[in-house]
Amino acid sequence: MNGPAPPEAEAADDLAVLAASRANPDRFVALFDRYYPEIHRYARSRLGAEVADDVASETFLIAFRRRAEFDPGVGAGLVRSWLYGIATNLVHRHRRTEDRRYRALARVPDEPDDPGHDERVVVRLSAERIRGELAAALAALHERDRDVLLLMALGGLDHHEIAATLGIPYGTVCSRLNRVRRKVRAALGVDPTDVD
Repeated sequence: MNGPAPPEAEAADDLAVLAASRANPDRFVALFDRYYPEIHRYARSRLGAEVADDVASETFLIAFRRRAEFDPGVGAGLVRSWLYGIATNLVHRHRRTEDRRYRALARVPDEPDDPGHDERVVVRLSAERIRGELAAALAALHERDRDVLLLMALGGLDHHEIAATLGIPYGTVCSRLNRVRRKVRAALGVDPTDVD
């Protein structure tokens, strides 16, 4: 049984598809098919459903137009990171939308406890209670710190991919994540010594 391709094989395939799309533009569809769902999910998580379609579509339009400029020698040379970088830049254009979204989520009242439900409700209510505090903590973060955290949390990117996506050194990613985690934990009232 064939499983998913290992990350290295997928990255090499991405580069081959991107290179081939320069001569045969129809080949770019493979990258769109592979990454559109996760780029859309990332945009939706950051900006909401109203804007996600536009941001995800524009990400691929920009990538298609700039596919000849992609340099695999820059950063980690990953097409996925390049796409997330484009999407993150587009999210910045909608910064006020993202800020309003987090502030609105912070104001959403907790759902009342319904004593007739089981453990599932307890878990859901716990998540609902923390949602507002988390949204407020995210709204308070500097844009560059929020980007690092959300590329990891929403995009599933590792430290190297985040560095390539944002065009910053690996060590900067590590220090920003460390700082952001401390800020978010403090905002949520979590003792930083209790968690790694």
